[in-house]
Amino acid sequence: MSTPIRSVQIDTATGLLSGVCQVISPHCDARPDGARPELVVIHGISLPPGQFGGPWIDRLFTGNVPADAPVSLREVAGLRVSAHVLVRRDGALTQYVGFGLRAWHAGRSEYRGRTACNDFSIGIELEGTDTMPYADAQYESLAALTALLLAAYPTLDAERIVGHSDIAPGRKTDPGPAFDWQRWRGLLGARQTGRN
Repeated sequence: MSTPIRSVQIDTATGLLSGVCQVISPHCDARPDGARPELVVIHGISLPPGQFGGPWIDRLFTGNVPADAPVSLREVAGLRVSAHVLVRRDGALTQYVGFGLRAWHAGRSEYRGRTACNDFSIGIELEGTDTMPYADAQYESLAALTALLLAAYPTLDAERIVGHSDIAPGRKTDPGPAFDWQRWRGLLGARQTGRN
């Protein structure tokens, strides 16, 4: 049973969320001196592609995809990648990296002339695909999580929340056309004004 998002808190000293599943990833490091979270990047992921649930996202982000994994996963077996948080289909959160650390989620990327977005961003993965609708519970949890982040980190701004495709155009397409930005922004706005 997942913790209701309204009871989740951020410990800004550790960058960890209280009351959520923690699967700590080794695929992270310190942010460069003076770098703080200024950008939130929303991703989409499913492993194997188009399938939800199961252990594979946790295994990918912790470097534990075995060489004899299903064929569709073998190409990611050696990757050293992570995200700060995953929002599963049922809205449950899994945290891999504390928000004060640099997760390895963006790869080659650029935002408003600044390269290496991992240095100054928080990466949130949604369990899904570019073309399949995301679940209602995911929109609710994502809105609640982003509202928490905006309240906890004054260097973040609601106008600096983008998709992976925005910072790596031509290389990445997620979260894809299936993600309803307007719906999510409406839910976020409602949370920020106390209507939810």
